[in-house]
Amino acid sequence: MKKILVLIFAFFAFAPFAKASNNIADDFRNHFGVHSNLSAYNKDISSLIGIADFHTGRGTTFPGFDIGVTMTAIKPSSSNNISSEDYIYTGFLSAETKIPVVGLGVVVRGTDMNGFESLGGGLKYNFSVLDTVHFALGAFYDRAKTEWYTQDHYSTSASASMNVLFLTPYVGIGYDYGEIKIHGFDVEWRDSYGNSFDIYTVDRSSSDGAVRYTAGVNFKPFPFVYVFASYTKTAGNEGFQGGLGLNF
Repeated sequence: MKKILVLIFAFFAFAPFAKASNNIADDFRNHFGVHSNLSAYNKDISSLIGIADFHTGRGTTFPGFDIGVTMTAIKPSSSNNISSEDYIYTGFLSAETKIPVVGLGVVVRGTDMNGFESLGGGLKYNFSVLDTVHFALGAFYDRAKTEWYTQDHYSTSASASMNVLFLTPYVGIGYDYGEIKIHGFDVEWRDSYGNSFDIYTVDRSSSDGAVRYTAGVNFKPFPFVYVFASYTKTAGNEGFQGGLGLNF
């Protein structure tokens, strides 16, 4: 129990970094307009969630658990003309265990930070070669929302890692697909000269997908305790992930 409390404390210790950016919901409401590229924004939010799919190619063993905290950050794509900050941040709490008999790992994860909420999870299949190289295949679903929109996020991922002394470098590839729908709210349309015209209610949606590539490393400073960091690249954006956890 004490270990879990330590993780929760660490999660909220990361929170000030997320607050360094504008509230995600407020930023969306303040900058969404007639000519906003909702598709690009949708892809960036999908990447923000999808980055948390993995941090190694190794899974848990029954009746073990992997409990961790993660901070993810995405640099919005050049086509995303809604997000005004250099990076979009949020954090995730996650837990993973293995289902006996079927040999599948089950993952739950969620966040409620910086005006952004998400709850989801998925299934993982792990296998190893000579107990040195580890592989993982995963599929996930998340339901995300802010005050102004909802998003259904689907992802698939494959990762591989190798034990090198106390380090575990890993690489992976994933695909994120998001379906975003804006709740109706009023927007004042302005022309290029700043002249104000009619106010109308926004009711838009977009469905988009993108491939992401990740490289990172795990470090185990103490038994059962790990920290990790990674870099992710997609066709339109780049992201970073960092976190810590317990595996026992």
